[in-house]
Amino acid sequence: MVPNDWDAIIEHETAQSYYSELRDFVDTERRAHRVYPPLEDELAALRITSRAGTKVVILGQDPYHGDGQAHGLSFSVRDGVRMPPSLRNIMNELHDDTGVDIPPSGNLTEWARRGVLLLNTTLTVREGAAGSHQGKGWERFTDAIISSVNEKNERTVFVLWGNHARRKRPLITNPVHSVLESAHPSPLSARNGFFGSRPFSRANAALIDAGIEPVDWSLTPSD
Repeated sequence: MVPNDWDAIIEHETAQSYYSELRDFVDTERRAHRVYPPLEDELAALRITSRAGTKVVILGQDPYHGDGQAHGLSFSVRDGVRMPPSLRNIMNELHDDTGVDIPPSGNLTEWARRGVLLLNTTLTVREGAAGSHQGKGWERFTDAIISSVNEKNERTVFVLWGNHARRKRPLITNPVHSVLESAHPSPLSARNGFFGSRPFSRANAALIDAGIEPVDWSLTPSD
């Protein structure tokens, strides 16, 4: 279990029949194939970022499906792993938007510790097979997480990059929240509306407007 305030929603979802079927599927996949991220990191986003502390939600789709990349945070890779193209574009936009230096590592754990919920909508994937665990139940589980954040009455900024994330827009019904939408940072679409969208400064402006401390988007480790 996750040792923070996600426990109630996790306990509710894991008691449902769909989750038992999902767990059977993932466990079978792990026995037959390499599956990412490791089991202990499936819920890393929830372990690191509490519900109460969530200021910004950045939705991804699948975990990375290459060896050693995924560790349970959307768009993030482990230290020492080369940044995938989408993450490199995110770092370029971060620099252009805020002036933050592009870090040598694509590990976004510091963002997660500062209240950025880095949530993939599907939490596992088979090695080398993007989308292989979609439609098996993870989407229902992560929709419940998104809906739980929507129920908060303190502003949260939802950052929806690309069509997959934007399809979650109907779950965000609470008018206190702010939603930022743009093209995906993938090289296939980044020049069609992601570059220049300034999601980081706009997210902070929305937080400040609600009297909430903005996110430090630098990737310097916190004390």
